[in-house]
Amino acid sequence: MNIECTRYRVKPGKSGKVDEWLQFLNDNMKDVLVTLEGEKMYVETIFREVLNGEEYLYWYSVQGTGGIEVEQSTHWIDKQHLAYWEECIDKTFRPIDLKTEVIMIPEQVRSSMV
Repeated sequence: MNIECTRYRVKPGKSGKVDEWLQFLNDNMKDVLVTLEGEKMYVETIFREVLNGEEYLYWYSVQGTGGIEVEQSTHWIDKQHLAYWEECIDKTFRPIDLKTEVIMIPEQVRSSMV
């Protein structure tokens, strides 16, 4: 199982597009959840923060092994998601992976994830 929380910087001037992106994901959650199955993504959450005048998105995920990468997906929802990603995420900023210190998942939940 892979558990991550990664921070990405939003390109300047793209906050409105991020609003649209996150609304798109929320509005199409039924299809989003279908794509997570193929990725063996058990939990995926996006957080948003403005820090010192710069906007960041954080991806928190709990993922099993052996799933497909989102870039390999042919599902229309993933194609649109990646288009938003390309438009909004600042590639000049090195993503920051937060260090996992403690994992608290009850065994009953953990056993259903593998």
